Amino acid sequence: MPPMVSSPPPGRRERVLSGMRPTGKLHLGNYHGALRNWVALQAGYDGFFFVADWHALTTDYEHTGPLQQHVHEIVVDWLAAGLDPERAAIFLQSDVVGHAELHLLLSMITPLSWLERVPTYKDQQAQLKEKDLATYGFLGYPLLQSADILIYRPAWVPVGEDQVAHVEITREIARRFNHIFGRDAQFAARVKAALSKFGPARTQYLALRRGFQENGDAAALAEARGIVAAAASLDEGERELLRANLEGEVHRLLPAPEVLLTPTPKVPGLDGRKMSKSYGNTIGLTEDPASIEKKIRGMTTDPARVRRNDPGNPDKCPVWDLHRLYSSEETQAWVRAGCTTAGIGCIECKKPVWEKVCAQATVMRERAAPYLNNPGRVREILAHGAQQANEAAEATMQVVRRAMNLVPPATAVE
Repeated sequence: MPPMVSSPPPGRRERVLSGMRPTGKLHLGNYHGALRNWVALQAGYDGFFFVADWHALTTDYEHTGPLQQHVHEIVVDWLAAGLDPERAAIFLQSDVVGHAELHLLLSMITPLSWLERVPTYKDQQAQLKEKDLATYGFLGYPLLQSADILIYRPAWVPVGEDQVAHVEITREIARRFNHIFGRDAQFAARVKAALSKFGPARTQYLALRRGFQENGDAAALAEARGIVAAAASLDEGERELLRANLEGEVHRLLPAPEVLLTPTPKVPGLDGRKMSKSYGNTIGLTEDPASIEKKIRGMTTDPARVRRNDPGNPDKCPVWDLHRLYSSEETQAWVRAGCTTAGIGCIECKKPVWEKVCAQATVMRERAAPYLNNPGRVREILAHGAQQANEAAEATMQVVRRAMNLVPPATAVE
């Protein structure tokens, strides 16, 4: 299991990678579950955020008519939420053909059983019985997802706890690729030469390496990486060699990314269930304020509060979960006291929530305005992001092709 942290360590800018399927306009569940975190990460890390249009085909290959409209809508909502194309690469998966090439090459070494055991494989087949999911594309989507990640060699993949298994199979595939193609007769000699320049830190490095390899000590691994990063006597190639040596006797051709655990607050829908388009219980990011107020006014509340003078329990009320996302501690204290004593009614309780949600939606509507009816501008942003993504992807593919002997040694790029 990879180490899971809530925020990357300080230091040089590292790369984070994530994506979403284009299913149309986003709702508050999408925002609080992932998008808000992306916006925060772009300030300190090199963000690569992509619209996973090929992934949309794994379950909806028969209904591609709305695909382009959905792509436009999701990108506009990303921009509305605060993703900045000047600070992060925003692009379309299918605009970077390296995703498909790496997926194909990784499929040559990935055991079938690894894909069949992915938790969501059988779960989604059971949940989506009306669809024919007995396709290679559906079976192989976790591998495509791994290619999506590995091609950018990110240090971190921000996910919720329910998605950790998808990152773990990516790590397994990276390790398998490195094990098969990363062996080098000169590896040990090159490591020894790099260690000779390490000075007094050499002994500490070797002890920490042993602690990680023998006991799986994640703290030892992190400390050893810090020592390598701080070694002024090493060049970047030697640092990468020693980082690889921490994990084994092979090159890290495809570095295994680590999980950046994203808080996944409970975002209730209008009926109290998880907010989801499939339940028809959502509030859109850029929805009209009048519509937001109407929806929240009608939200399900604590079933014990049948009459105005019935006391309630906020912990049993879906509106309370929205207060925890949007209200100050002072307002939350007022809500809890008023609800449990029947001092306030449900409409009074809901008002601070809809005011906050409406204010947020107004800001997002203003950000979205320049792009709503301007698909050309959105395509320009995607093209710019694709240029950045293609450069990063091609650098990885050169390493992969060379490792697999798919290019003549004389033309390979270091």
